[in-house]
Amino acid sequence: MQKYFELQVGPLTRQLPIMPISDTLAIASFVLLGDAELTDYAASELAKRVPTDFDYLVTLESKGIPLAQELSRCTNHAQYVVLRKSVKDYMRAPQTVPVSAITTSAPQQLVLDGTDADRLVAKKVVIVDDVISSGGSLQAAKTLIERAGATVVSQVAILAEGDAVDRTDIHYLAELPLFPITD
Repeated sequence: MQKYFELQVGPLTRQLPIMPISDTLAIASFVLLGDAELTDYAASELAKRVPTDFDYLVTLESKGIPLAQELSRCTNHAQYVVLRKSVKDYMRAPQTVPVSAITTSAPQQLVLDGTDADRLVAKKVVIVDDVISSGGSLQAAKTLIERAGATVVSQVAILAEGDAVDRTDIHYLAELPLFPITD
């Protein structure tokens, strides 16, 4: 099996290490954290793909945070909401949903702070993530947002991985293949 996958996002190229996540599957490991150049480029391109009429960006902890930060700036939105992976002591009436993701074998949850939930009531929301793969995290985020009384008007990511490339309900900049492991 090859060791790296060459990712092309617009004019930018990255060498992603291919990492096994099970006995039968490997992924190209994409980590946005720390890559200011790619974050800036992706945000400026995704800003062209989101509706002009929305109230909040909502992202998932942790790799979506820098993208949401820059996308907020590009779209002139002063605040965005982060769905956390655990309940924090400072949260007021947190709402939780279970989530399964391709890169994590242990059970996880997404958490919406009640203060943020109150801000989302009757608002139009764009979900922002770094990679959409199985769609488990995206669906969990959508569930929390809709429970808060908001409407998801768009879902965007830098990359669509595996079967996600065929989805018609997301916008993304580049495709990321999955790598079957064979003996």
